[in-house]
Amino acid sequence: MRTGGRSEPRRLCALASWAALLACARAEDACPPACACSRDSGTVSCRAGDAAAGVPSPLPAWTAALILRGGTMTTLRGGAFASAAADGGALDAAAAQSLSANGIRAVEADAFAGLPHLRVLDLSRNRLERVSRGAFRGLRELRTLCLNESVAPEAAAQLAAALGAGDLRDLRRLELAGNRLRGVASAAPHAFGLLQQLVLVNNSIRALSREDVSGLERRRRARVYLAHNPFRCACELEAFYWWLKNASQCADAALLRCAEPPARRGLPVERLRPEDVDCLNDNLEAVSYVFLGIVLALIGLVFLMVLYLNRGGIKRWLNNVREACRDQMEVYHYRYEQDSDPRLANVAV
Repeated sequence: MRTGGRSEPRRLCALASWAALLACARAEDACPPACACSRDSGTVSCRAGDAAAGVPSPLPAWTAALILRGGTMTTLRGGAFASAAADGGALDAAAAQSLSANGIRAVEADAFAGLPHLRVLDLSRNRLERVSRGAFRGLRELRTLCLNESVAPEAAAQLAAALGAGDLRDLRRLELAGNRLRGVASAAPHAFGLLQQLVLVNNSIRALSREDVSGLERRRRARVYLAHNPFRCACELEAFYWWLKNASQCADAALLRCAEPPARRGLPVERLRPEDVDCLNDNLEAVSYVFLGIVLALIGLVFLMVLYLNRGGIKRWLNNVREACRDQMEVYHYRYEQDSDPRLANVAV
């Protein structure tokens, strides 16, 4: 009887342990409301409802790919994913995350803390108006960042600072299409030593400065996409023009078209002639016009000096001309009076 009494507590403890383990397993496998979870693929996909209130939680600890779409998550706060797992910890297994089309307007510092192994992040089709410098802090394994049609003009400088903060050391692909960016500097390519693809399609880039070209030349492995930008095919395009001719980094060079000046609109950038973008010729033409103006000014000045030095002779000449005109007019006046007097006419008959 004593032996049986001793084994009963042991069985109870074992049952309690198994129940606790089963509860933990169920918690780890729990799928948030309005989400679809697939453990086989490691994907958790959530729609608008929960996204409006923030990041859905708790998320399964095995979540490898998290997809949130159609929400109104205006601010992505710091630490939003730090304790999203069912066990209250970070999502260590998460490798890909899509937050596209969620109406996100602000990304705070450490917004992606708790995603130490994230490799793909998609923030496309949002409306980022405020981006903290530490927005991407902790994403040291991130390789692909998509920000297509997401950056408001007032946030371009903030985004450049966030990208250049040095947090994305392993980034390989950066997509910034459709953001009305005016230069490559907004993409901060200098901060990515391993960058392989930079997508700047459909922006407002008119030319690449010598600094931009030099930065791309230092990263010869990087491929740049620049189609559908309004290039101004004039002198300021010279450095970019010769870079296109001598390098093969622009993957869509054949699609680049001139938007200005009107005489070259629609002309492929690759078909420009060297003299079309020769700054020396433009400078010489400007200098020639300046020189012509100076020569004409000197001629005018010499003419005025001649008039001033000969003012006495000119005055006498003018007086002589006036006296001669007066004498001639008096002769004409006398003849008119003679011809118009009727008495003189009868005498003549």
